Amino acid sequence: MQILIAFIVGAVVGIGIHFQLHQRLTRGVVLAPMIGAVSAGAAWSILTWLGVGIDTPWPWLAALIVPMVVTYPAITLTSRARVAHDAREKARLGIG
Repeated sequence: MQILIAFIVGAVVGIGIHFQLHQRLTRGVVLAPMIGAVSAGAAWSILTWLGVGIDTPWPWLAALIVPMVVTYPAITLTSRARVAHDAREKARLGIG
């Protein structure tokens, strides 16, 4: 049941990253929270499957740190790719 806390923490981290980074209009509002939630849940699951108990700080730290480490570069790369694609399309179509 505590994995739900990991999902929520990951989503909150993703929301923070979404609003922290520039070019918000180039990506969906749900992308960063979803990446954060999935990465936090995956980290939590992997640690519990490896036998790390929830009475230790490691699953809790992983649920907080892993979404930061995964979501920040994923959103940065997604935004850059979208901006580059939009610029190529504008040049191809001859708009602006």
